Amino acid sequence: MSKRRKRAQKRFLNVPVVDAGARGKSVAKTDEGEVIFLTDAVPGDVVDIQTFKKKRSFYEGKVTHYHRLSDRRTEPVCKHFKVCGGCKWQHMAYDSQLFFKQKEVAENLRRIGHLELPEFTPIAGSSQQYHYRNKMEFSFSANRWLTLEEIQSEKAITDKKALGFHIPGMWDKILHLDECHLHPKIGEDIRLAVHAFAKAENISYFDPREKTGNLRTLMLRMSSTGENMVVIQFFKDAPQQRVALLEHLKEKFPEITSLQYIINEKANDTIYDQDVICYHGRNHIFEEMEGLQFKINAKSFYQTNSQQAYELYKITRDFAGLTGNELVYDLYTGTGTIAQFVAKKAKHVVGIEAIPVAIEDARANAEHNQVDNTTFQAGDMKEVFTEEFIAKHGEPDVVITDPPRDGMHKDVVAQLLKLEAPKIVYVSCNSATQARDIALLDEKYSIIKVQPVDMFPQTHHVENVVLLKLRNE
Repeated sequence: MSKRRKRAQKRFLNVPVVDAGARGKSVAKTDEGEVIFLTDAVPGDVVDIQTFKKKRSFYEGKVTHYHRLSDRRTEPVCKHFKVCGGCKWQHMAYDSQLFFKQKEVAENLRRIGHLELPEFTPIAGSSQQYHYRNKMEFSFSANRWLTLEEIQSEKAITDKKALGFHIPGMWDKILHLDECHLHPKIGEDIRLAVHAFAKAENISYFDPREKTGNLRTLMLRMSSTGENMVVIQFFKDAPQQRVALLEHLKEKFPEITSLQYIINEKANDTIYDQDVICYHGRNHIFEEMEGLQFKINAKSFYQTNSQQAYELYKITRDFAGLTGNELVYDLYTGTGTIAQFVAKKAKHVVGIEAIPVAIEDARANAEHNQVDNTTFQAGDMKEVFTEEFIAKHGEPDVVITDPPRDGMHKDVVAQLLKLEAPKIVYVSCNSATQARDIALLDEKYSIIKVQPVDMFPQTHHVENVVLLKLRNE
């Protein structure tokens, strides 16, 4: 054993777990101040720990014994908890999940941004803690992940087919799911029916290492309007088996609005460069919000928690404080959902997005909804959002920005500082990069309001909305 590995392996006894850290891990701290990140503990536990990795300022480890269980604990509902990486906080009571999410947002804004904060509006929790996701993507595997119990058992493993999620960090290992509590019941019924029929009819499952087998992925989209989309991805086209499976789903589930398939012979599963073929019904479903309808196809982006997306957009609109006379810029507009949602309370909304297909969807949805006070522009944000663009479209009264996890490019932040819009509403799925960007904007802007929103119960992920106001200098 190497010296490096020996240093990483260390035992700590009777250690209190004191906090929840980044990426869903918990934080234990010894009396000597040593910090250990854990994946199987809850703040308030007292545990023995075996470490397996040593970094400069902390260890990573696993719990070997629980001396005391935290009052923040609750019983996980899913049999796959701990093995599946989908819901890392299922063992933590929901009010504690909300507490630690809000705490993370506050700490990131203070520690990374060194920002002065007003009193937070309490985090907007979700009334649905399970069955809230409107989009799920599952993978097929010819050689499923075996649990420790199966490996240690003397029983021969004959059934190796899996339909489920990737084991975290392993691109070719799929955990078969007997149950999943993230999506609505119709999604669960369809997933189980696909697996049962494929097994009964001996339809082969994909092996990514050998590049053999046929069934690759299953995508389910379920809107709040009751419409459902099923997209099955095949490696090769075997028409007899393909038609048999699709016909089975069509007959068994009249609730399916859109039944589609893809033949993908590439090495990877991404569908954005693939043709999606509609077998039955429409090639899209509709989501609805305050009378607005948003057309969603297999490749569309839409927030994966419909109910909380509505809460997020209401908070964003409220922070913008629109009276009907404002010109609004919506940066990183995606398919224009926020832009159209706020448009009825604005004079005009201009949306910018890098992905051309998303802008096509935004324009089509605006036309469908008869929202005629929006303009959408495709292009790289740092190249489109320029002095010439502003001269053409006018100086905005409010800027709404909802960038990806990496935050805004420094050139976009610099342009916002030049622009000096009276208000900026910054929506983020990553409060760390949000804090970095707002620290730059702090040169001219003050934070007026902060409102975290829980879009993903049972996980550590959290959205955050910040209202910035231009200082009067």
